[in-house]
Amino acid sequence: MVAVLSLGSNLGDRLAHLRRGLEVLAQHCAVVRVSGVYETAAVGLTDQPSFYNVIALLGTGDAEAAFVAAQAAEASQGRLRSRRWGPRSLDVDVIDVDGRTSTDPRLTLPHPRAHERAFVLLPWLEIDPVAALPDRGPVRRLAAAVAGQQVERIAGPPR
Repeated sequence: MVAVLSLGSNLGDRLAHLRRGLEVLAQHCAVVRVSGVYETAAVGLTDQPSFYNVIALLGTGDAEAAFVAAQAAEASQGRLRSRRWGPRSLDVDVIDVDGRTSTDPRLTLPHPRAHERAFVLLPWLEIDPVAALPDRGPVRRLAAAVAGQQVERIAGPPR
């Protein structure tokens, strides 16, 4: 049982926001593995600072538990939802939960744009080389398809 969560930050002390987000996730579910830190340009609204991103694997197959943990992590860092794709101290997305699919608007699984985003696929591939995204296929193949996106591994897992 595993949930895949993507954490990103592009405001303030980005690394500190990621660390604190991971600490809050660990208060809700076991954090099994965390990728290195990747830096990437913003998607959507591009006139903003670059993001630091990591992928965390949580030891839960409970989608609601993963969602609650993600929301708590965002709240811990003062996340405000004022502008779609705008700058944020911490953004946490539930990417996949045990390969389940869901069209619930509150939590669509898998994340509807994960297959398009190198900042999700590359760190996920780093910590789970045989990962697959439901209805999309192996993460390795999906990552190769977005290889042109500017994503750079800049550090090991946040500690």
